Order: sequence, then C-alpha cells, then structure tokens
Amino acid sequence: MSKISNVLTMLEYLSSGRKYSIHELAVKLEISPRMVRVYKDELEKAGIYIDTIKGPYGGYVLNQNINVPKRFITPNTINLKNKDFFNLINRAIKEKRKCFIEYYSKDLKELSKRTIHPYDLIVLGNEWGVAAYCEVKEEIRHFYINRIKSIKMLENFYN
Repeated sequence: MSKISNVLTMLEYLSSGRKYSIHELAVKLEISPRMVRVYKDELEKAGIYIDTIKGPYGGYVLNQNINVPKRFITPNTINLKNKDFFNLINRAIKEKRKCFIEYYSKDLKELSKRTIHPYDLIVLGNEWGVAAYCEVKEEIRHFYINRIKSIKMLENFYN
C-alpha cells in the first residue's frame, strides 16, 4: 500500500479506541516498526495526537474522535456505476446545495422524485450511497447512488 493508505489504515485501527503495540500495527500494515513511528509523527504534525503507553504492555492509543472516511480505505471493493453522479453529489455536499433526484425503489420498479440535502457520501454494503435530508419524507435518508436515475444540483442552499 502507499504511505497515505497506510497512514489512513493505521488511523482507522487506532480510531477504534483499542491500544495497539507498535509490533501489531507493523504486522497489520505490513511495514517495519520504524515506519509505524514515522507515521505516528506525521499524524501528530497534522494535529492528530496519539498517546504512547510505555512498558512491556504499552502501545499507541488515540483519544480523539477522528472520522476516518471509509471510502479511502477500501476503494477497490465498492461498486459504482456512475462516477458523474458521485462527483456531483460530492460537489453539492461541499457547496451545501440541494439536489433534485429521480430515484428507483429497491425492486427498481417505482421511480420517485425527491429534493435532498446531501450531507455525506457513505458506503452501504459494497455500494456508494449518500446520507441526505429528504424533503418528501422530512427526515434523513440513505440513497444508493446506483439507484439514482437522474440528478440535478439546484441553486438553493441548505444550512
């Protein structure tokens, strides 16, 4: 794996709240213990501080709430048919803009029209999805990107 992938994977392990020894992390990441220490230093330069527990039962512990995006950890296993929809939703999230979608039901037989406020891209099983407020249902819903027939980013913003 690349250095960035290794650092994000290490961060994902530490985000569980469990203590990991340097040796455990080195084995899981398939790197040397020295590189684990280098990655720890790099994370701390970025403002993510990892506690070190000394002694024979010591290791590293992350005592911060860090949201590690899963999409960067396992990109090869996720099914995505329409990258343009993914990119448009990602842009709408960054700009906090509403989207109008035509969305197929689970059995792909019914088509509904929704105005959504996309909040985050998420992984639903092995597919990309979007967590969004749905104006029709008046609640947060998860939408599979592969079941979106059409999407249009609107001029309207949301809070």
